[in-house]
Amino acid sequence: MGDPRNVAHAKKVTQEKHKANHAAGKKGPKRHPAQESQSGKATDTAMPQQTPDAAKLEKSTAILAKLREMEFHSRANIEKLAELSLTIEEELKQKSFVEPIGNVYSAEEAFHSKISALIEAYQTECDRLKPPG
Repeated sequence: MGDPRNVAHAKKVTQEKHKANHAAGKKGPKRHPAQESQSGKATDTAMPQQTPDAAKLEKSTAILAKLREMEFHSRANIEKLAELSLTIEEELKQKSFVEPIGNVYSAEEAFHSKISALIEAYQTECDRLKPPG
């Protein structure tokens, strides 16, 4: 079985996707064409604006979940690289690999910082897309 953190994260991602799909499914009752023609122009222009926003929010929420999953795996990679670095340097005394693994660790740290900032900004965008209330 996998790491419990991976299982918990996968469950969280699945729940977020379910919430996004569930929210997108509550667009309101379906209207018949006869009702739409009687309802007037104000309603006709309002409906197309709501549907793209709901679809956009759903897709954005799915992207946010994928970004969070990538951030989670990045954090796990950093931890594993730290362990490997200690093993290479302290136990195996393979000095020629200390700098290369340090470079990979630095690159993963930089990626983690950038994806964390992206997630924060993208979360703000998803919040903006949510309907008030």
